[in-house]
Amino acid sequence: MLLKELSALASPLSQGQVDKLKQLTTELNAVQLAWVSGYLAASASQTSGVDVASTSAAPEQVITILYGSQTGNGRGVAEALAEQAQNKGYSVNLSSMGDYKSRQLKQETLLLLVVSTHGEGEAPDDAMELHQFLNSKRAPKLENLHYSVLALGDSSYEFFCQTGKDFDIRLSALGAKALSPMVECDVDYEDAAEQWQQSVLDAVEPHLKANTASVVPITQAQTGSAQYSKKSPYIAEILVSQKLTGRDSDRDVRHVEIDLGESGIEYQVGDALGIWFTNNEPLVDEVLASLGFSGDEQVNSAKQSVNLKQALIEHKELTQLYPGFIQQWAELNGDASLISIAADKAQTREFMLQQQVADLIKAYPATIDAQAFADLLRPLTPRLYSIASSQAEVETEVHLTVALVEDERQGQARFGGASHFLASAEEGQTVKVYVEPNKHFRLPENPDTPVIMVGPGTGVAPFRAFMQQRSADGVKGNSWLFFGNPHFEQDFLYQTEWQQYLKQGELTQLDVAFSRDQADKVYVQHRIKQQAQQVWQWLQQGAHLYICGDAERMAKDVHQALIEVAQEQGGLSEADATAYFEQLRSDKRYQKDVY
Repeated sequence: MLLKELSALASPLSQGQVDKLKQLTTELNAVQLAWVSGYLAASASQTSGVDVASTSAAPEQVITILYGSQTGNGRGVAEALAEQAQNKGYSVNLSSMGDYKSRQLKQETLLLLVVSTHGEGEAPDDAMELHQFLNSKRAPKLENLHYSVLALGDSSYEFFCQTGKDFDIRLSALGAKALSPMVECDVDYEDAAEQWQQSVLDAVEPHLKANTASVVPITQAQTGSAQYSKKSPYIAEILVSQKLTGRDSDRDVRHVEIDLGESGIEYQVGDALGIWFTNNEPLVDEVLASLGFSGDEQVNSAKQSVNLKQALIEHKELTQLYPGFIQQWAELNGDASLISIAADKAQTREFMLQQQVADLIKAYPATIDAQAFADLLRPLTPRLYSIASSQAEVETEVHLTVALVEDERQGQARFGGASHFLASAEEGQTVKVYVEPNKHFRLPENPDTPVIMVGPGTGVAPFRAFMQQRSADGVKGNSWLFFGNPHFEQDFLYQTEWQQYLKQGELTQLDVAFSRDQADKVYVQHRIKQQAQQVWQWLQQGAHLYICGDAERMAKDVHQALIEVAQEQGGLSEADATAYFEQLRSDKRYQKDVY
């Protein structure tokens, strides 16, 4: 009998139990259903004394693979590992840490974790709850657990791979035993990740019980085997790259529209778009000239043989330095001041913010051959942009809000790689793209739930998508936007659209903060404090709170303003106010998309 045909009359279950069973099973994938089947069979044996072994196979031992991923890299590594394990005949439970029930840990015997580090040593959004659970008094002893950790990070940041280190230390302290040592990966993580995958699959083999039961395949949804991905992007056409800011603005912000054609690519509001860009040819020519290369030198790059100029345009990172490059270039150049910078983490971080590869090699000349130089550079990586549109309105298009990263160093203009690529794009130019889902930045399931959106600058992008979606769904009101930028006349991004939403009653309230239009600088956190009573009322009425934009200052300042609102309006202590917003985050009512 199919479960959908099951009723209380045809089973020993009550109608309420049947309804609950149906609801549960619709939320489970094939692997989880198989595991639950074995678990229920074992439970029935224990509670009734009936030997069910003769009629049902014992539950298979499962490798649980968990990932905590901010940009999708960790998810990709975990999915590849799950496929390899399944191909070996192993049963696999693959899950985001955000979807995993922490208390299940004490039942695990084989656990493989792939986790990135976000911001200043922080766990990514989907790993926060598990990270906190492991570090709490509620974490159980895990003497029966064997595990391994792959930590993803960026050595440009002070707390390199910190979240992975935290998991490794804590699991060991709880009695778990390492299958293999933790592996730390930098931005160019692919080779190290592949070695770790092979190592842990070899290490788990002796721990798996022989079982002749058929292996439940991982579903397509689990493996993420969509047609287009980071490794296999779609070649899309740029329709528009239009300047949003005024002629006298000190910043160049672009509205970019991209045609997804007949790709069939779908995205949800809150998702990000990955952009594979190419380096600016004049910048590449400048680097080649500084090193005395013609560009025709043959080098091995991205597992192929190409000339050096092509490698620098298509494969190598030129606009972002990293500590390893500075350290090795200091050794080649021998300059005492550069050696001193490379030896000090704080100075290195400051230097990276102020210099690009072209600046460094020009200021500190050194002799190096073409292949060695190519090997010294990091591989080019895609940039993620919050999607600024809803397919309910724009259909086969996707829109972005892009701020051109622009500076002048030593009399030379310097630009961000992806932002310059998009800002200077002409109609009809192609770009390689893929969708990076963000399940932790979603509108409430109930459209009547109030939403408070805080998005200064380009942080307003996903909220444009939110409003397009709500408008298409016919949702009226219960929406409040806080927006900020330097000047009203020059920098009010999408001004006419917000005014139209207000006029139609789809946007309830708009509070703006134009920081340079008066003597005292006013930011979005100040507007939140000014509206403290109403903000608190909305939160008490169940509002979902969203923040998008700068992680370094804005998000922290807004969070502090919210803590003060809770103290002033809710009468909470600072500790209780902090706990209040932590609970909102856990309940998915406080979501951030910060960078």
